[in-house]
Amino acid sequence: MDDVKRELEKYINPEKAKFPPRFFKTGKGEYGEGDIFIGVTVPDCKTVALKYKGTSLEEVLKLLKSPIHEERLIALFILTEQFRKGDKRKKLEIYDLYLNNTKFINNWDLVDSSAYKIVGTFLLDKERKILYQLAESKHIWERRIAIVSTMIFIRNNQLDDTLKISEKLLKDKHDLIQKAVGWLLRELGKKDQRLLANFIKKHYIQIPRTTLRYAIERFSEKEKKDFLSGKL
Repeated sequence: MDDVKRELEKYINPEKAKFPPRFFKTGKGEYGEGDIFIGVTVPDCKTVALKYKGTSLEEVLKLLKSPIHEERLIALFILTEQFRKGDKRKKLEIYDLYLNNTKFINNWDLVDSSAYKIVGTFLLDKERKILYQLAESKHIWERRIAIVSTMIFIRNNQLDDTLKISEKLLKDKHDLIQKAVGWLLRELGKKDQRLLANFIKKHYIQIPRTTLRYAIERFSEKEKKDFLSGKL
């Protein structure tokens, strides 16, 4: 872990560190309260992660528990790379590590860059009860992991879980969940727009406007107006 930290220091930019706290809502009472940024870009984080992709899981876990956002992001990049290349035993080990440490995967970029690549991919040919449990979690990031993990299912033409988990999350009040559900529904619509349209019609009264606007982005302008005005 010390090697990774020293390498990361080469890329620190104090000026760039001023923007993320506003973008990732780190102020008091905001969803990212207390998160620390040091001003390393995502491409540079990926560069460091690839250089140290062979780091032991024990050391990666230490990095994942860091109070510094970029260090946690690097840990997740390393985990996704090791998962991608790992055998069944390694994949299971990383999957378990991930789900046992979700409290450190605690911002939307951390979830979105890793959930479907690890959790979703692991569950592609398995039972998915865990996602429904996560969807009912009190913790926003576990709920986001639940829906974002289904991205890989969509890419493999497995659409049911995205619909079912979206349905469970329609009453969620947090805009980051509403946006995530809308995003995944939009992705589902790329595979089957009629299925998406039927889902919207069935649940129209429940769907938050934020979710709806995200979900219908790929419809025609007339269809968008009809959805938004309730002329279904």
